[in-house]
Amino acid sequence: MSNPQMVMYDEEFKQINAVIEKLLREANSKVIFLVDKNGQLITGVGETERFDTTSLASLTAGNIAATGGLAKLIGEKEFSILFHEGEKDNLHISIVGGRVILVVLFDSRSSLGLVRLRVKKASEELTTIFSRLMQKAEEKEKSGDTDFPFAEITDDDIDNLFS
Repeated sequence: MSNPQMVMYDEEFKQINAVIEKLLREANSKVIFLVDKNGQLITGVGETERFDTTSLASLTAGNIAATGGLAKLIGEKEFSILFHEGEKDNLHISIVGGRVILVVLFDSRSSLGLVRLRVKKASEELTTIFSRLMQKAEEKEKSGDTDFPFAEITDDDIDNLFS
C-alpha cells in the first residue's frame, strides 16, 4: 500500500492543539512547535510570535535528518530525542509516532526532567491522534474519496486554462 497523504482535519487539529497547550502549561515551557519531517510547521503554541517559524520548522527537520544520519553510522535506527542547552533557553526535540517532530523551548523556570516526563505523556496522546488521521487517510484512499479540492482537475483542464 502506498503511503497516503496526511490531511489535517479540524477535529484532530483542535485535539492536537489542546494536547500541546496542556503540555505548554504542565512543562512550564515558553513555546511548543509541532513540525512534520518535511519541515512544514503544523502548529505552535506559546510565545510563537518571537520566532521565524518557517526557519525554525525547516531547521528542526534538518536537525532530525542530520542526527538520523549519525544514528545510522553507529548502527542505531534513529535518535528519537534531542536536547540542546543554551545560556538562557533549551530545546527538547522529539519524534512523535515516527512522523512528526515535537519541539519544546523552555528556560530555567522548568527542568529537563519535567519536560521529558510531560513530553512522554503528550507524545502518547499525539501518536493516537496521528494514527487516527492516517487511518482516515487510508480509508479515504481505498474508497477513492478525496478531500483535495483539485482532485478532479485534469492535465487537459490546466492546459486549456493557460492556452
